[in-house]
Amino acid sequence: MTNVLEERRNHVVLLRLNRPEVLNALSSELMEELSTRLEALDQDEDVRAVVLTGNERAFAAGADIQELSSNTAVSMLNSRQITRWEAVKKFSKPLIAAVAGWALGGGMELVMACDMVIAGDNAQFGQPEIKIGVMPGAGGTQRLTKVVGKARAMEMVLTGRTISADEAFQMGLVNHVVAREQVVERALKLAEAIAQMPPLAVRLAKESVLTALDTPLDVGLLHERRLFSLLFASDDQKEGMAAFLEKRPPTFKGR
Repeated sequence: MTNVLEERRNHVVLLRLNRPEVLNALSSELMEELSTRLEALDQDEDVRAVVLTGNERAFAAGADIQELSSNTAVSMLNSRQITRWEAVKKFSKPLIAAVAGWALGGGMELVMACDMVIAGDNAQFGQPEIKIGVMPGAGGTQRLTKVVGKARAMEMVLTGRTISADEAFQMGLVNHVVAREQVVERALKLAEAIAQMPPLAVRLAKESVLTALDTPLDVGLLHERRLFSLLFASDDQKEGMAAFLEKRPPTFKGR
C-alpha cells in the first residue's frame, strides 16, 4: 500500500497521507515517500501549488513511536530523518496543509513546515513529545516559537497540551478555520487561486517571505529588492503589466 496518494487538478496536486490505521503516523517509509514526491513535483513545471492532507480523523498523529522506540542516539544521528524533512523545507512552490483531526508531534511540525494552513473545526494541534521522555525534533521548538512567541511555545512544549483550531487561529498558526468536511476543498481553492498567478513571481515571493524569518530586516530588504528586480527579466512580468494596461486577463506561462 502506498503511504502517500496523489491526485492532480490542473496545476494543483493533492497529496494525501495514507496510513489511516495508525492515524497517519509519520514512519520513515512514509517520510521517504513524501520527500521523494515533493522533490519530483518541485521539478514538474506543470505543478504550481501542492495541498497536503490526511483524513477527517487525523492529518498526522505524530511520529511512529513503535519505530522510534528501538533507536539509540547514534542510530538517530545516522538516520536519514533530517534529509527527509529537508525536502519539505526546500520545496520551492506553495505548500498548503489541509488539517482535520489530530496534528500532533511530527504531524504538527509537518503542518508548520508548510506555507499556509486550512484547519477543520475538529483540528487539534500539539507537541506532546515531552510526555514520552523526549522533545520536538523536527522543528517544533523553532518554528512554533517564531510564530506564537516564547511564552506560548514554552507552555505547549513543556506541558504537551493540545490546542483547538480556533486557538491555533488566534495564535497565527492557521490561516482559516472551516467545517471539517470543507477542509480539502477550501485548501484546493486557495491553491488554485495561487496557481493562476505567475509561477516565477510566486516562487520568488515565497523565497522572500521565508527569508524574512531568518535574517535581519536590512538583509531581507536587500534580498527582496534583488528578487523584485530579477522578475523584470521574465516574460510573465511583460505579460502581466501589458494585460493590466490593456485591461484584459493575463496569460502566465512561467517564463
